[in-house]
Amino acid sequence: MHFDVIILGSGPGGYVASIRAAQLGMKTAVIEKESIGGICLNWGCIPTKSLLNSAKILQSIKKNGELFGIKNEDIEINYPKILSKSRKIVDQIKKGVSFLMKKNGIHVFYGNAQLKKRKKIEIFKNEKSVGEYSASHIIIATGAIPKIDPKFGHDKKKIITYKEALSLSSLPKKMVIIGSGSIGLEFAYFYHSMGIEVIIIEICSKLFPSGDDDISDYLKYTFDKIGIKNYISSSINKITRNNESNEFIVDIKTPLENVVLKADTILYAMGIVPNTKYIGLDEIGIQTEKGFIVVDENYRTNIDGYYAIGDVINTPSLAHVASYEAINCVENIKGLNCQKIDYNNVPKCVYSLPEIASVGYTEKESKEKGFQIKVSKFPFSALGRAISDENTDGFVKVIFDDKYDEWLGCHMIGNHVTDLISEVVVARKLEATSYEILGSIHPHPSLSESIIESIANAYSKAIHL
Repeated sequence: MHFDVIILGSGPGGYVASIRAAQLGMKTAVIEKESIGGICLNWGCIPTKSLLNSAKILQSIKKNGELFGIKNEDIEINYPKILSKSRKIVDQIKKGVSFLMKKNGIHVFYGNAQLKKRKKIEIFKNEKSVGEYSASHIIIATGAIPKIDPKFGHDKKKIITYKEALSLSSLPKKMVIIGSGSIGLEFAYFYHSMGIEVIIIEICSKLFPSGDDDISDYLKYTFDKIGIKNYISSSINKITRNNESNEFIVDIKTPLENVVLKADTILYAMGIVPNTKYIGLDEIGIQTEKGFIVVDENYRTNIDGYYAIGDVINTPSLAHVASYEAINCVENIKGLNCQKIDYNNVPKCVYSLPEIASVGYTEKESKEKGFQIKVSKFPFSALGRAISDENTDGFVKVIFDDKYDEWLGCHMIGNHVTDLISEVVVARKLEATSYEILGSIHPHPSLSESIIESIANAYSKAIHL
């Protein structure tokens, strides 16, 4: 069977590409080795947000229980139900995506795909070939897999990745998390909320090393305050298992001394690597660099008719980025004039508590690029809505170019900031200046006022500071 487009992978890149291709009249197929929706829907973005929502509800009950006659000692965590709720949400959304595939007439094949020359793909199930298909265009959207240190192993029971973390049958007592990117931070908050002793080990000098320094410093302060232990500028010397106690002994090197930790479970959160090893790239001759597939601005590889999007290429590894790349890739195939993605205007969010959201340059990056900048922070502790919500942790930080009034970056930490950041993305897209933003009335009381107040403070116009 021949198709106009075949897509490898049905994550937020793959399924979006298939729907857009079908909308544009192309005969389309998707090949998926596990479940529709890929890692994001089944083992990433969606189930983790459900778990984090449960954790936030629990924290709210503990904080406000006395108002409603609920005592903390009466609260009992039903972890299997929390886990079951997250899986039900996954199933609900998966049904929605499957409906969209059927609605758009997309062929879905299950199995492991192997790329062949002359734009052919062979599908295998249980190592047996079950069919071969051809296409005028093949889009690789196979995503990424967790980065694992082979020195320490991965038994999927006690030494785990995010995938196993989402299906633990019971909660451990002590957990060591290796890495403090978004995955590490979100799981650290969740497991801490469940009453687990959590320790983060970060090799860089700050937690959340990709973030603005002020965000990282505030995050460390917050985690220290609530009891999430963390060791920065630290690395693991060795991990050994005590068979008698069934504990791991984790020997780490810190800037001052070696420290020995004990844990029931170790969670890898060191990041991800492109999932490209076993799909036949070498046979086709598709160029890679450090594991990433090399593409041009239209997501074309060096071999005609083969494209790549999402985590397999060297762009931000985010679901929303993959989806936009999918649409652009398909529209370019169709010869449409689509908008190029501004990768410096991509929002990045962490859904722990406090939440983190950012877009654009950090303060350090702005200075390194030679900008003369205006910088300001506005704390939620000075905001009426945050005070009434009793969630005053955090701040909004803005960075503007002093010469042209360009909005260089914005970094937030606090309650619901992942919902606030879109305003900044749109404003930067429209090249709005501080003058125009300050002239845009925001509702009172609202969390969005923090953006206006932060900008006003940068220009010595703040009212509430």
